[in-house]
Parts: sequence; structure tokens; C-alpha cells
Amino acid sequence: MHRSRLFAQHLPEFGWIPIILTVDERYYEETLDDNLVKLLPPELRIEKVKAFKTTKPRMIGDIGLRAFFQLYRKAKKIINKEEVKFLYIPIPSFYSALLGRLLRITTNIKYGIDYIDPWVHHFPGSEVKFSRHWWSSKLSAILEPIAIKKASLITGVAEGYYEGVKNRNPSLINTAVFGSMPYGGEILDHFAIKTLKISPYLFKKETNKIKLVYAGALLPKAFLPMETLFRVIQNNLDLFKHIEIHFIGTGKTPNDINGYNVKALAEKYGIWNTIIYEYPSRIPYLDVLSHLEAADGVFILGSTEPHYTPSKVYQAVLAQKPVLALLHQSSTAVRVILDSKAGIVLPFDGKNYREKIQEEFPAKFQEYIELVKVFDPSSVIMGNFDQNSAKEVTRQLVVLLEKSLEK
Repeated sequence: MHRSRLFAQHLPEFGWIPIILTVDERYYEETLDDNLVKLLPPELRIEKVKAFKTTKPRMIGDIGLRAFFQLYRKAKKIINKEEVKFLYIPIPSFYSALLGRLLRITTNIKYGIDYIDPWVHHFPGSEVKFSRHWWSSKLSAILEPIAIKKASLITGVAEGYYEGVKNRNPSLINTAVFGSMPYGGEILDHFAIKTLKISPYLFKKETNKIKLVYAGALLPKAFLPMETLFRVIQNNLDLFKHIEIHFIGTGKTPNDINGYNVKALAEKYGIWNTIIYEYPSRIPYLDVLSHLEAADGVFILGSTEPHYTPSKVYQAVLAQKPVLALLHQSSTAVRVILDSKAGIVLPFDGKNYREKIQEEFPAKFQEYIELVKVFDPSSVIMGNFDQNSAKEVTRQLVVLLEKSLEK
């Protein structure tokens, strides 16, 4: 959602006027964040549709599926009535991608799909036949080729997000434009914290503690590196006795205040509520930014998947906090953090990450502590983040849009 919001904010600067087609917020299951509306350009055109309500018991929850027909009808009406040049669909919801193929057939509009997450990939547990994840894997393998067959543009947060699409559908290389743009960061969002007078409330600043914040969902393949990290902390308690890592919004579902993902592992290694803290439910976006600014540093935990590129890096830089990151060595964020002097990184591969973290993290952490003491935000080489600004990322999108229209 933020990716679309930032695209919409900057597209007019490059000659494109966006029309946002979305589902009316009355049909959302998640808690609403009213402050987000205040970040939108006042002239932005937003068209809303209804959706089928969730049932009890909950059979269909995905908003893209519950509103599929309503979105299709509204999109078709707008495309037929107005001079719409392109249809751009961010996924997930993955079902929304099918709208592109359907509208291409009925209106002849060119469309593109933006992979914010990979669609066809291995889910942990998908090897268990007839399980939910097994069905998800099977269904995604059937639906993706249908959705993308006539696409003119395939984009993603990083190339790895759509690399499998190319491999599975080689004919697309000749018919579609491919390109990646990272998540964009917007400095004006940080200014909004002060304008709206938003203050942190999950923890208080303490002079004898170094408090780090990890904000956002945990990917399934981040749990094994996290457990290795917790084991290292348990074995080096003296080194970490003045550190607190606060995991915010890492729960199993957005609204469940008891949907802990981190707590059980932290309890297993005896560091729960002494070094490791977790607030499972999501909190509003600007509230997250206020906690980043209140912290002493930002902790980033990557995945054993090489394509994972966290959007949190640029937010940490905008919050003017040093980064402590454990990332797959192939993540593009590794070089960005190191080259810009934004923090300390321990890179690992997908196989020997346990040995790497166990052997090298204590020394990396000591190095980080020294950095926190002397960190000067003005020393960060901001030029390395120019390509990650929301405006620059939007410019990259416009180049791809125009290229796909010419193809």
C-alpha cells in the first residue's frame, strides 16, 4: 500500500496522472490508520468499490478475492470511459493480478504487475499434502501463468522477486518489459510525525540502555537466523546486558495482540523481556516511524532467501539511526549499508548462516556499540540512497511504463 501511495504522490511530476482503484475501507479486516489519509496529496483521485463481507466461519478473507468482480466492473467502466493508458497492479493480493489479463481481453488495455512479494514460491509446510500451504502452492502455480501471459510490464522490489517468472515463462522475455525498483523512502513522512505530534509509547528512552527497533513482519525464512542470534545472545549475556531489541508488528496476524512470533524463541533462550521484547499487533505507520526516531538504532533481520531486500534500511537512514543488520550476502542492502556508512552488517549465505552468525556476531555487535556512541547522521553518504527516494523510484517506474507502451 505504501509503495502505491508513494508512486501516486510523485507520478504527476513525471507527466502521469494516477487513478487509484481500491476497496472501500469499510470492508477491511485490519484496524484502520486514519493518519495515513493525511499523507495523501489532496488532489489524488481515489475510486472505491464494495466487497463481499467475510463470513463466520471465515471462509474467504483475501480482500482481492472478495472484491474481484467489483474491481473488475469499476476498472472496465473507467477504462472504457476515459483515456487510461496503462493498468498497473501491485501484488499481493495475488488474485488481483488476474484483473490485468481479463481487462486486456475486454478493453485491450496494456497492464503490468508489480511483485511486492513472490507469487510462486515454496511455503514452509507446503510439502504436507492437502495442507493450506500445499493448496496455496498448487493454486499459485496454476494462476500465475494465466495472469501474466499478456502482461506488458513485470516489476518487483528486486529482480529476485520476479526472476522465477522469467524462468517459468520464457516467452515473456520477448513480449514484456522487466525492471526492479526498491521500496522508496519519503522524508516528508518523518516531518509528519512532528506536525501531527506523534510520540512513542511502547518503550521509554534510558541512558543506561541501548534500544534497537525491528519493525514489520517477519518472513518465514527469517526465523532460523533469528534463533541462531538468540542463541548467541544467551551465550554472551554480559555483552548484551545493556541492549534491548524491540520487535514491533511481528505477530501472526495484524490485529492479534497475543499473536507472538518472537516470544517463544526468546523464552527458550531466557532473554524474553530482558533483552528481547515483542509487540505483535501492527501499530500505525507514523507511530512506527516515531519509535524508530526514539530508538538508539535500527535492527534489520533478513532471510535465508537471497532476493530479500528490506525496505527498512532507508527508513532507518531517514530516522537518522545507525543500522545493525543480519542479511543474506546477496541482498542489495548489504552494499548500500556498508558503502554509505549507515551501519554494521553481518552478511550470511543460505546454508552456513548458523556458523557465520555464531562465530562473527559478537565481534560485529561490539563494533556496532562503538558506532552508536559516536554515530553522526551527517556522516552517512546520502548519495547512495538517492535511488531509494520515493521520487527517484517513481521516475524509474515511469521509464518502464513508457518503454512498455512502446513495445
